Amino acid sequence: MTRKASQYDYLRAIGIDVWKMRTAKAPAIETVEVQPEAVVAQAKVEAPVESSTPEVNLTAYADMKWAELKETASSCKNCVLSQQRNKVVFGDGSETADLMFIGEGPGAEEDAQGLPFVGRAGQLLTSMIEALGFKREEVYIANVVKCRPPSNRDPSPDEAATCSPYLHRQIELISPKVIVALGRVSAQLLLKTDTPIGHLRGKDYKYSDTEIDLVVTYHPAYLVRRLTEKKKAWDDLWRVKQMLQ
Repeated sequence: MTRKASQYDYLRAIGIDVWKMRTAKAPAIETVEVQPEAVVAQAKVEAPVESSTPEVNLTAYADMKWAELKETASSCKNCVLSQQRNKVVFGDGSETADLMFIGEGPGAEEDAQGLPFVGRAGQLLTSMIEALGFKREEVYIANVVKCRPPSNRDPSPDEAATCSPYLHRQIELISPKVIVALGRVSAQLLLKTDTPIGHLRGKDYKYSDTEIDLVVTYHPAYLVRRLTEKKKAWDDLWRVKQMLQ
């Protein structure tokens, strides 16, 4: 008989040592519904500062299916990031996934292979996905921008806004149950806010005006450098697991 995975199995899967028994308890949930133009906070939740990122017209992408969207992205020259890319990193995984992960942008290895999260941070993300009980090919993984920013810098607000129609259409086509925003850039774009990630974590949101749950957590590349923050990432994953159940 197969033993049901416990909370401690998930902790070990993402590299957190468990030294003593603790009562498995999901973090307290504080619900905040995200409207299309701003994040509306509930009582005792600080309202995020509205972003100055320009609005992007999504009309041209609204009716695109997967093949057309991928083809358009593969030849996109809408921002300066296209000038130095090797490959467009469109996304990877199941196009009918219940769970979607969104990072900030491709790194050097992703730019070379044309796939998201294939480096060291990608290995940790794979472990996080498996900790939730999924195979990597059962979820969908994408980035805010589809081309690598020089020297792996953060995408600028204008670059993120220019590339965002591809991401928003991907979300519409997949219609996942839960989106996990990996890192500050992804969280701030999806929530249309300038609020620091530390203040965004630990709360539950809805993506735009949909019923899609959105959870904010740290980017795997940050967790690789700051191992002590893995426990916080586990709290976020535990919330995701509860939503999916």
